[in-house]
Amino acid sequence: MGSATTQALAASTQALAAAKDVTLDSARELFAAARTVAESSQLSGALTDPSAPAEARQNVVSAVFAGFSQDVQNILKTVVAQRWSSSSQLVDGVEELAIRAAAISTPQADIGGELFGFSRVIAANADLELALGTRLGGEDAKGALVERLLTGGVSDAAALIVSSLVRQPRERRIRQMLSRATRIVADQGDRVVATVHTAKPLTDAQRTRLSAALSHRYDGNVSLNEVFDPAVVGGLRVQIADDVIDGSISARLADLRQKLAG
Repeated sequence: MGSATTQALAASTQALAAAKDVTLDSARELFAAARTVAESSQLSGALTDPSAPAEARQNVVSAVFAGFSQDVQNILKTVVAQRWSSSSQLVDGVEELAIRAAAISTPQADIGGELFGFSRVIAANADLELALGTRLGGEDAKGALVERLLTGGVSDAAALIVSSLVRQPRERRIRQMLSRATRIVADQGDRVVATVHTAKPLTDAQRTRLSAALSHRYDGNVSLNEVFDPAVVGGLRVQIADDVIDGSISARLADLRQKLAG
């Protein structure tokens, strides 16, 4: 992510935070805006043209998204007033705002956990992953499939995020999109996501101790997502962003074999 995009995203996120009435409809409109911009090179070019005054770019927002709520229009005007490193990063930024809006609208739901749970379902079902990732078939049909799969099983906010991402893959794999969305939801709630690989489920006491230890190490609240992996044998393998803490027996055995071989 370029420095221009970093600054633009920070300003846009502040605009979302300042909005008075962020609802699931706000998230739905932001997802729609991201898709509209992504599908039109002419529109994305007009909204990121550095030679055009910010006011001109904001006027484009007023014209194209006139049917959207005033709050969302104001957020989009803040977005296009910034300097983005590329039009694709502007689309990424609007999509991130949509995910954050969904999280803001439903604070009581464990959206991050629901997204992670669905990603595990996909990981265990090659046919489903293929159906959602293939270029054959319309994106709307894939979104409708996801909505049918998730109806009643997750919050409306999580269902909206997943179905919207599937409708706008932009050359990304479904698990990659879900992983990014999970991190964004966690960040919106001032949390860090830790993926814990373990051979058997953690007890409540183990989960509490691990969460406390990681929260202390990373100076913030940590959400644990558990992956049951028999290959771990025993112990734990914890990943937070690019950091990996591997205390699994399988890792120790591998290290021992390497030392013996050397």
